[in-house]
Amino acid sequence: MNRIILLALMCFSVLPSFGQKKNVQDGLSRADYTILKPTYDSQSLLRNPLNGWVMYAPRNADETYWDIEYFVPALGKKVKVIDYASACYVRTSWSSLNPSDGVYAWDDPNSKIGNLLKGAQKRGLPIALRIVVDGRDQGQNTPGFVFEAGAKYYLEDEKHPDRQTPYPQDPVFRKCYGKFIKALAAEFNDPAKTSFIDAYGLGKWGEAHYVVYEDPKTATSESTEKLKAETLDWVTDLYATTFTKVPLVINYHRLVGHPLSWGAVNPSSEKLLDKAIAKGYSLRQDAFGMTGYYQGWEKDFAKKWNFKRPIIMEGGWIIAPGKHRYWTDPSGKYREGHDEDVRSGEFDLSAEAHVNMMDFRAGGETESWFKSFDLVKRFITEGGYRLYPDQLNLPKNIKSGEVAQISHRWKNMGWGYFPNNIPQWNYKYKVAFVVLDDKGMVKKVFVDSESEPSKWLKNAPVSYHLNAKIDLPPGNYSWAVAIVDTTKENKPAIQLALDAETTAQGWTKLVAFQVK
Repeated sequence: MNRIILLALMCFSVLPSFGQKKNVQDGLSRADYTILKPTYDSQSLLRNPLNGWVMYAPRNADETYWDIEYFVPALGKKVKVIDYASACYVRTSWSSLNPSDGVYAWDDPNSKIGNLLKGAQKRGLPIALRIVVDGRDQGQNTPGFVFEAGAKYYLEDEKHPDRQTPYPQDPVFRKCYGKFIKALAAEFNDPAKTSFIDAYGLGKWGEAHYVVYEDPKTATSESTEKLKAETLDWVTDLYATTFTKVPLVINYHRLVGHPLSWGAVNPSSEKLLDKAIAKGYSLRQDAFGMTGYYQGWEKDFAKKWNFKRPIIMEGGWIIAPGKHRYWTDPSGKYREGHDEDVRSGEFDLSAEAHVNMMDFRAGGETESWFKSFDLVKRFITEGGYRLYPDQLNLPKNIKSGEVAQISHRWKNMGWGYFPNNIPQWNYKYKVAFVVLDDKGMVKKVFVDSESEPSKWLKNAPVSYHLNAKIDLPPGNYSWAVAIVDTTKENKPAIQLALDAETTAQGWTKLVAFQVK
């Protein structure tokens, strides 16, 4: 007999009913019910959508990169990074995925990046993407056929004629880019394949700032404001209408869409971001830990959307030698030669922002996290969302044809939230109970349509009551529970933080009962 059943039998005679309605339904007495307090699992990695660590790969890596290992001093052995991740992220160029008109890397069995994307899927994890078009310091990110077709562009340095950056308002660019994004969505608008799309992609590094619309020598403030607002509308409309099933994110930057990289908050930034969010966008930020960049405005914007939209973080400092002088951070908390200070700074800001996902960026950044392995484990156990039912009231004996009143209370032990409310998911995840026969086969499914996991926040348990008619032949059965995807025939979809046996289909077993 498993621990949950034993605990229920020991506690039933003394436990209160945790404020539920009277446990009498169609003539059943209180003695016909069992009160359970399932055992919370505080340690296991839960691979759930928009939750957990994101493993990055360089755009030029091959698929074996997903098997990379790092030595963990705290464990005294090497581990695979992917074993601690919930999604795989590739920031790449438009040209790498669409080298010529109508040709796409994911269709080419010989494409290195196409195989990189498929390699993540083969290892059981969804992919996430950011598509970069700006060529000012990374080379040809927009494919050559776009310029050959007549797209206008900006060239920052004539010494690098291949670093063309298209003007995003140009009609030829928009026609070609729109065709590409529609093809991308045809392949990746599938939550089984794709965790999220970083869906803006303009500006240097695709970070949604430092965007060029005109020659800076002739641009005016008035034209810039007009162009950036119209361009943000266009690009967010494009992604929102093509990626209808996969979460979309945008960088909540104080100069979103602006030609500058950094400076005072632009008055239009919040309004523009709010428009994107109204179309279904969620949030990410690429400067966590950089306290000179991630400041009060960024913190306040995150706070404004906490528990309404999920937040994905990326660390700002690059600790690799010769890259960033992270010890110059204005916080004064990062010591030269102590990259663990940066990791702690990123972790603390992530906790403050209630992020759902954190980054294992490529190379030394990821290795540095595994040297601070306690923080890796802490995010798994404290961050994002960890859902479980902490109290349940179920019939242990019931007459065939009678109605059972199931009471269930749920907790979220993570600092984030389960974003069931985002438009791409549209409240599709719900709590369901099933009746299993003595062979473990599902005989009845009861979905609680009133249950809403996006409302489950830390330190705020939520209770529900569900009526279930048990019209089954007399015999021995058992109860099981799951959070199901109602768009996928009510199949279990979310791993619960429970120390309990699960069926092959993903139902968590609870307790045996009899139908008389």
